[in-house]
Amino acid sequence: MNLIPDFRRALGRGIALVALVATVAAAAPIASAQTLRDSQRPQTPTPTQTQTPSPTPAVDPNELFREQVAKPLQAAEELIKAGKYQEAMAKIHEAEQIAGRTPLEAYLIDRTRGIAAAGLGDTQTAVKSFEAVLASGRSPPEEQSKLTEAIAQMYFKAKDYANAVTWTQRYLKAGGTDPQMRMQLVRSLYLAEQYGAAATELRAMIDAEEKSGSKPALDQLQLLGSVYVKMNDGAGYAYALEKVLAYYPKKEYWVDAIGRVQGKPGFPEHLQLDVLRLQEATGTLTEPAQYTAMAQLALRIAAPGEAKRVIDQGFAAGVLGKGPDADEQRKLRDTASKQVVDDEKVLAQNAKDAANATDGNALVNVGYAMVSAGQLDKGIALMEQGIQKGGITRLEEARLHLAIAYLAAGQKAKAIAAFKSVQGGDATADLARLWLIHAQRSSG
Repeated sequence: MNLIPDFRRALGRGIALVALVATVAAAAPIASAQTLRDSQRPQTPTPTQTQTPSPTPAVDPNELFREQVAKPLQAAEELIKAGKYQEAMAKIHEAEQIAGRTPLEAYLIDRTRGIAAAGLGDTQTAVKSFEAVLASGRSPPEEQSKLTEAIAQMYFKAKDYANAVTWTQRYLKAGGTDPQMRMQLVRSLYLAEQYGAAATELRAMIDAEEKSGSKPALDQLQLLGSVYVKMNDGAGYAYALEKVLAYYPKKEYWVDAIGRVQGKPGFPEHLQLDVLRLQEATGTLTEPAQYTAMAQLALRIAAPGEAKRVIDQGFAAGVLGKGPDADEQRKLRDTASKQVVDDEKVLAQNAKDAANATDGNALVNVGYAMVSAGQLDKGIALMEQGIQKGGITRLEEARLHLAIAYLAAGQKAKAIAAFKSVQGGDATADLARLWLIHAQRSSG
């Protein structure tokens, strides 16, 4: 089953635009033409004045906000507050028609137009206006951050993912702390097909959350898996899937993870039983063919106790004992039951013979047979002796089986350490990693 059953749904959630409340005339000097003329006319002292006139403060033309521009902008502000964005745009257009706009007036017009355009859903006009506001350098730092965030969100909503990446990065580099914006960056990178950068960002987010003791969000892990699928990175996908299993161990994820290990090119036949064991442990052993295959493989390696346990489970669950294969399933159960009785008579002697062998292979095999027969302590002791004796044909597989035995005996700490000890790049180590995830979540 795919790790990303409906990733597009997560992308479609959207992010609300930042609310920007305009006070277009705040702290700006408003001057009419008459005021300008009065400020420039020579002053004649009156009898009540002293003979030394006070100097008239100079008006910086760059900071001038004329009354004929202020009035329509103030009207636009009120219309924006009332949600009448189209009418507000008409008033803004009036202000734009005033010739000789000062830098301050241009800034306030751009700012008000951006807000009204955002309200109308005119992303192109809003973005252009807000970019001009930021370029003016007149906004206070807090508003600069909000404007940058708004621009990034509008580009994302408009599906302009390349610009969404640029502006979201600008927001974060400037010290923006909204965690949704960091996730927006990842989504933008993904949708812009910048998969490597998206994976890097996601891994950093997940690592930081784990270090802080937090649980990574499922959509983050799913998105990471989707990124690796796009990159055709099997190892990366396996990493993401294992993280999903560690935090959200649903059966469908276990089916996917185990199936990927089993489906690797050159998967060895001798590990088929270990796959079925992991399926049993994770609750994904559900089909009659799985139960009978596991029992038959267990009988083949002289572990009738395991075969009988599995067959009995299948009958108890109502999976076996019905349908066209019911008679064969009952025969298999009878065979397993008989071999369990026979095995009990020879296990002790087999253990003695194994102890006299020149290598530890027989000790490991007999020990695991005892574990499957319910003699956990004796079986584990023999397996430990066999591994210590050396000469094991498949050492990593023996370590895997010892770890499974520890877990069956409720020795969780030993089991975890043993699963971690399984090395190599083959399927044995892959299975051990999955067993480790299962062991860490077990109640043993």
